[in-house]
Amino acid sequence: MDNYFINNEWKIIEEGFDPEKNQIVESIMSLGNGHMGLRGNFEEGYSGKSLQGTYIAGVYYPDKTRVGWWKIGYPEYYAKVLNATNFIGINVKINGKKLDLAKMEVEKFKRVLNMKKGYLDREFVVVDFQGRKTKIKARRFLSSVDKEIAVITYSLKPLNHNAKIELVPFLDGTITNEDANYDEVFWDEVEKSVDEYKGYLNMRTKKSDFKVSTAMKFELNKNPNKINISKKEKYIENKLEFAVDEKNEIRINKYIAVTTNRDYDDKNVIGESVDRVNYAYEKGVDFLLEEHVKRWKEHWEESDIEINGDIAAQQGIRFNIFQLNQTYTGHDPRLNIGPKGFTGEKYGGSTYWDTEAFCFPFYLNTTDNSIARNLLLYRYNHLEKAIENADKLDLDGALYPMVTMNGEECHNEWEITFEEIHRNAAIVYAIYNYVKHTEDKNYLADYGFEVIAQIARFWADRVNYNPRKEKYMILGVTGPNEYENNVHNNWYTNRMAAWTLEYALKVKNYLSENHKMRHDELVEKLALKDKEVEKWRDIKEKMYYPYIDSQDVFEQQDGYMDKELKTRADLDKEDLPLNQNWSWDRILRSCYVKQADVLQGLYFLNDKYDLKTKKRNFDFYEPKTVHESSLSPCVYSIIASEIGYKERAYELYLRTARLDLENYNNDTEDGLHITSMAGTWMAIVHGFAGMRIKDNHLSFSPYLPSEWDDYSFKINFRQRVLTIHVYEKELKITKEKGEKISVIVFDKKYELDDDILTLEI
Repeated sequence: MDNYFINNEWKIIEEGFDPEKNQIVESIMSLGNGHMGLRGNFEEGYSGKSLQGTYIAGVYYPDKTRVGWWKIGYPEYYAKVLNATNFIGINVKINGKKLDLAKMEVEKFKRVLNMKKGYLDREFVVVDFQGRKTKIKARRFLSSVDKEIAVITYSLKPLNHNAKIELVPFLDGTITNEDANYDEVFWDEVEKSVDEYKGYLNMRTKKSDFKVSTAMKFELNKNPNKINISKKEKYIENKLEFAVDEKNEIRINKYIAVTTNRDYDDKNVIGESVDRVNYAYEKGVDFLLEEHVKRWKEHWEESDIEINGDIAAQQGIRFNIFQLNQTYTGHDPRLNIGPKGFTGEKYGGSTYWDTEAFCFPFYLNTTDNSIARNLLLYRYNHLEKAIENADKLDLDGALYPMVTMNGEECHNEWEITFEEIHRNAAIVYAIYNYVKHTEDKNYLADYGFEVIAQIARFWADRVNYNPRKEKYMILGVTGPNEYENNVHNNWYTNRMAAWTLEYALKVKNYLSENHKMRHDELVEKLALKDKEVEKWRDIKEKMYYPYIDSQDVFEQQDGYMDKELKTRADLDKEDLPLNQNWSWDRILRSCYVKQADVLQGLYFLNDKYDLKTKKRNFDFYEPKTVHESSLSPCVYSIIASEIGYKERAYELYLRTARLDLENYNNDTEDGLHITSMAGTWMAIVHGFAGMRIKDNHLSFSPYLPSEWDDYSFKINFRQRVLTIHVYEKELKITKEKGEKISVIVFDKKYELDDDILTLEI
């Protein structure tokens, strides 16, 4: 995929149509607005390689877990994000020939994702066997203002002939998931209606009983010679016939509204979709697009990162920020962030630890604090389910799921579901991060401590005490490096468990001193005894951490040094990626690291380790890391920046920034790596700019990558908005909003009394 897309600061441009790359481009050209999303599929039919995808937030199917040997504690189901009613469809015939780019000669094909304005354009010319040429143009957007509304404009112009054109706008509920077991169909029809120029289709999911009503209404610039309406099971259409003279244009504006019983009573779902599509129709394309573009302007004013001197890097970071803003808007605290967002079916669950570990900082520092707070409340609202999840394993406290839609665990791989328990620590770390950045300590009293205490309680039950070594250990786990399963004493897991207990003690002490009434209420509610709290302290102080004395580094887990130690350089190119070329047995026996593991801990607990420690561990583990998780390069890039490996930091940044645009992991056709996109933002802000919180102040240690002229970004911090602009030898901090603030730059404190602080660096 190298250089397949034209480098452009604000657009992703595909010039020329390559059927072999189409499914990848469909992922890249995805649109979303937090409520719904869709892949970059064609409006007209296409018989070539394609993954049809329309997704509605929060709508899923609980697919029965299927295993050869049922183990106690297995989740009952595996969640699937469902492919929903295809609402973009407009089948086309030109002079009786069905328009299908897989079977026709195509000229001047161009597909453009306009990230600045939030819409997808496509235009091309088709040539039939008689040399007759017809130009087609299409534009679509999902409203960022009215999230239940989508709009498509589609036009055809015969260039050298008079044409008979047939347009068939439709709604199609006969869709399936590519990942369905045994080609299972997940949807039943509830009700449908079709009239001239309009119609609706109401569908219901099996088992989960979600109802999704999709309504369409359209307008034309020319009255059809003939119009027929028809319907069949799970399908409605209007068939429109036109006679179009040479160089004249026929255009259809198709309005869509999608409503669900997540937001409305069952009896009102259809009526609401019809009302919403009528509203859109009355407002018209121009008005809806204008307000949509205005909202995107606001998004970019909050979250843009501007890079001068490197268009590829600029395009990469904006693509990532664009997809993040499309995926999660914070308007609904019941929703979270899926690894594929609205771009594909893979990783069927809605929420992984990716949210807290990677996505949370982006939303915390680029939007209103309520957005990040909603991400925390999502977990608080699922606390009882997390307690149930732990109870299924005969453990106290709360174990948050690895994959979830509603708080229940719905991932059916044993080594992930039951062993990758480090995700619990990320939940607590997000609370810690939120309070540190916002100083909203009331959150700890209102919601936070309940979650922290129940997770601490889980760790205290999950450890076992080794009397021979007088240490607490955590056995039978999988760390962040999923190329190791069922290991003992993964350093990251042990370290973050101990840190969680330490933080739980600090928060309890804070509440005791500052919110005494609430503290006592929570102690009673949690039945938290002094003996239990003392055990937390004992575990924190006596946790076991594997260490490699000869290398003076933390050992990833017990026995890691028993492996044959090799580096990436020892691998043949044909071996990579390992997960597509090696057996799982061979991977597990190797020393190779899928993603940051020890380094993940050094990133989270950054202030607890000096630069020499970070450098030794980076030098030992990074050469053995194959970065076959999209979540890996950003963490290594941040640490590389911190220890002065600027060139390596930049190489790793580019890998994460253009991961999908370049299809580095050879899997973009399944959908984008949404959660890792936040890591691109982190690699710049936490890496190149060195942003941290030190001594309760915002701190920076910036440098300019040699490939760039300068870069800038905004930070929302404690009711202030700051613009950080980094030049080769100068740092400029501009206060855009809020009261005066103190900042630390290279360990020296400065008062930002005026609006601008300029420093030599």
